[in-house]
Amino acid sequence: MFGKRGNEGSGKSVGFAPPPAPAPSPAVSAAVPEVLAEIIREPASSRQPIAAPPLAPQAPAARKRTARTEVYYDTKSQVFSALIDTIDLSQLAKLDGESAREEIRDIVNDIITIKNFAMSISEQEELLEDICNDVLGYGPLEPLLARDDIADIMVNGAGQTFIEVGGKTIESEIRFRDNSQLLSICQRIVSQVGRRVDESSPICDARLPDGSRVNVIAPPLSLDGPALTIRKFKKDKLTLDQLVKFGAITPEGATLLQIIGRVRCNVVISGGTGSGKTTLLNCLTNYIDKEERVITCEDTAELQLQQPHVVRLETRPPNIEGEGEITMRDLVKNCLRMRPERIIVGEVRGPEVFDLLQAMNTGHDGSMGTIHANTPRECLSRMESMIAMGGFTLPAKTVREIITGSVDVVIQAARLRDGSRRITQITEVVGMEGDVIVTQDLMRYEIEGEDANGRLIGRHVSTGIAKPHFWDRARYYNEDRRLAAALDAMETGKS
Repeated sequence: MFGKRGNEGSGKSVGFAPPPAPAPSPAVSAAVPEVLAEIIREPASSRQPIAAPPLAPQAPAARKRTARTEVYYDTKSQVFSALIDTIDLSQLAKLDGESAREEIRDIVNDIITIKNFAMSISEQEELLEDICNDVLGYGPLEPLLARDDIADIMVNGAGQTFIEVGGKTIESEIRFRDNSQLLSICQRIVSQVGRRVDESSPICDARLPDGSRVNVIAPPLSLDGPALTIRKFKKDKLTLDQLVKFGAITPEGATLLQIIGRVRCNVVISGGTGSGKTTLLNCLTNYIDKEERVITCEDTAELQLQQPHVVRLETRPPNIEGEGEITMRDLVKNCLRMRPERIIVGEVRGPEVFDLLQAMNTGHDGSMGTIHANTPRECLSRMESMIAMGGFTLPAKTVREIITGSVDVVIQAARLRDGSRRITQITEVVGMEGDVIVTQDLMRYEIEGEDANGRLIGRHVSTGIAKPHFWDRARYYNEDRRLAAALDAMETGKS
């Protein structure tokens, strides 16, 4: 199958050329792509040896990876160099991922046998996996990306990686060989979405194929090596029913959110970083009718809408000459010309909030967006501030009237100090009294204490509102009875 291996007849259906005699670091063929050459460039001066743990019997499948030592990296360098000298990369690129991984594993096994490296079965398996990840994936990140229980991956230079599991941040044993390998992997990630990160463009937002959010900041801005942050998405998309199971919202509250999404209320989801705003936005979009045309505008495409009629738009950063930038405001203004029925803005950060409010108020009911804020009242104040940032010289009362006429509901999400995520408030925007925006809470979360394990104890309580401001809208969509039943159940559950 591979041209450089087919003439040797090693007894297998696909032979390989015997590698040269063992050497500290064989030269890499000039035809090897730069990203692969970077992986195997391992000068001893750049490595930081890690003390190996004492030998122990092989653990079960969930065993911890052994610490990387100088000897391990020397062995990996020699095996990798022999692999590159042996394999035909152009033929490898034609295979699907699984077939390519199997071919690489076969060749590496043969190389280890011929070079007579003294390795245990578990060490050999780890070496095989590492080399496959380096060639076909994202190197040391692959084991972390494969885990569905990790919410965030935070790489602070080559020697330090943290992960968030169950709302708690812990240090991982994953390490990179050096900052050059880490930067090479970052470049591989961002290049897949047509972006770049290097000294001339050291900040980059990107995404993984599954939609996970990626941010890279490289030297000279990051002093201790590239800093890589990945906000992972679960393979199984969360639903409101699952949020109920996790305690983020009550069943009655989930029904209320379903109705809000169904009857095309204009919704702003407010919350701090990592509070679950995008997840909640994904959940709400499940209740959009399949006949509706939805247009999403995002800095990096994260939303995972299931409707058949969805147009996804993404901003574009300026090129190396500082030209060609497409901002969020450009996208929001353009999508008004695309006959949208709903406009969803992944994250409102600046003057585009004015265009979104105008869209909400001009026949695009059911539009949604997220804003960083700690309370619904603060969310409305931030919208005022962002309009002012855009240079609009409008009186404060006029701005508030625009907000009041556009936004129907603010949903507040929060990440509590024990790491749990809760929907803490569902708040209606009612109107104006003088120069003040009037709001009313339909439901809020009250913390009552904590258990012996430090987990917060709380409950969602109704505020007693029996007829929300969007009642007429619910009746128009024949959802008034279900809305009344949900509000009655919330009131009954109140002690």
